[in-house]
Amino acid sequence: MAELETRELEHFVAVAEELHFGHAATRLAIAQPALSKSIRRLESRLGTKLLERSSRHVALTSAGEALLHHGRHALNAVSVAADKARRAGDRQAPLRLVIKPGGDGNLLSGILAAYADQPDARQVDILFGGATDRADYLRDGRADVALLYAPFDDMAGLDHTTLAVEGRVAILPPDHRLAARPQVTLAELSQETLPRWKGVSWTGVPEAATGPEVTDAAEALQMIRLGRTIAVLPRSLAQPMHPDLVYRPVTDAPTSALVLAWPRDDNRRQVASFVAAALQAAAAT
Repeated sequence: MAELETRELEHFVAVAEELHFGHAATRLAIAQPALSKSIRRLESRLGTKLLERSSRHVALTSAGEALLHHGRHALNAVSVAADKARRAGDRQAPLRLVIKPGGDGNLLSGILAAYADQPDARQVDILFGGATDRADYLRDGRADVALLYAPFDDMAGLDHTTLAVEGRVAILPPDHRLAARPQVTLAELSQETLPRWKGVSWTGVPEAATGPEVTDAAEALQMIRLGRTIAVLPRSLAQPMHPDLVYRPVTDAPTSALVLAWPRDDNRRQVASFVAAALQAAAAT
């Protein structure tokens, strides 16, 4: 079976992304003839043509497109593995936690306090991710652990444990037809317009129309105040309540779960200690 060398793969990805040997050689800080030789050697090893090239034009073949797609992932995996090895061997390396601003279910202070009591506790660096990209921080090695919300976040390739389960609330403008109700149902919301959360394919309310795209709760609240939409969110993500809006429990909405997640099969001691501290803090609330 043909084997790929990491350096050759790096060379190919650079050329495939630049579609220019000169630009790729500059990016890689190597001579252009050496780069051309590396690509030819890779094509020979794979037994297929990866690039169509002339004096003025470079294009990917179908084989080249496939290698670019999978090669990026392979190089990223190598980088993540090296980073994790270095961090595992560095007893001073901080633990990196990614959260959504306000997306900790009011548990973060307790979690950090419980973790600080662990005998092998490290410094915890807090990273702030967007509404839908925090799981990617785990997959590409930018973070070690993350606070995510199920079922909204994609848990593929991750291990996780549930810290809290909560209901959902509808956020309405004060003059909304349902604002006077003490509680609402999904059926009553099904004819409403809800925001399209960037990177999320559903609104949380079956049959509801999709309205303006938003990237975070602040944008959604602005659109609600303008009367362009309403929103249905986990209770903790609706905090603090805005005085100009109305919050009503959605009695039959599926519950949401705040979970602590980490890369699958990451058995490092510092991760296990943080998971234990998080569960301890959640149980104490």
